[in-house]
Amino acid sequence: MNRWIDVSQPLSSSVTTWPGDTKFDYTISWSKADTGSVNVGKVTMSLHTGTHIDAPFHFDDAGKKVIELDPDLYIGHARVIYLPGRTELVASDLDGFDLTNVRRLIIKTDGWVDKSVFPESVPVLTPSLAERLGTLGIELIGLDLPSVDAIDSKEMAAHHALATHGVHILEGLVLDKIAPGDYHLNAVPLPLVDGDGSPVRALLRPY
Repeated sequence: MNRWIDVSQPLSSSVTTWPGDTKFDYTISWSKADTGSVNVGKVTMSLHTGTHIDAPFHFDDAGKKVIELDPDLYIGHARVIYLPGRTELVASDLDGFDLTNVRRLIIKTDGWVDKSVFPESVPVLTPSLAERLGTLGIELIGLDLPSVDAIDSKEMAAHHALATHGVHILEGLVLDKIAPGDYHLNAVPLPLVDGDGSPVRALLRPY
């Protein structure tokens, strides 16, 4: 049987965060030495640390929060395609790919090679691609990038365009060793009632 491949960023003090955002920190609140029985830790982090999903509330005050999202979006068949060397991801980039009945699409861009350093720029997903994804019936887009928009974007055009066309967002995947093809995806977010995003343990298993 094919084994699950972990395509998520490990969460430790060395994981990169958006400039100015809350850094990841794990500390022991109660130690086994002190309690005589257990270690109990606590975590402080941004919800957009490492590999994570964006809820629409992240960029729209009226948008759905994490708890309102269908977990089924993040479990099931996904197709990985490879689009290296782009500064933008546009609708025509999908020409030549058979995406019939593909509900979850993962794009490997190689646009963020060293994940130990936060990038100054990344390939930007354009509204034309968002529209094409919606037309194709794709409901989840996954990327090996920290954002679907430019790092310095304030308009969040790609986020809004994807939401308009019913496409949800999975960011920060580690796809270095993943070949194009069909996989089973499991990247379920936490049940955060007020969450604008959620870290995920993203796993792929080849068909």
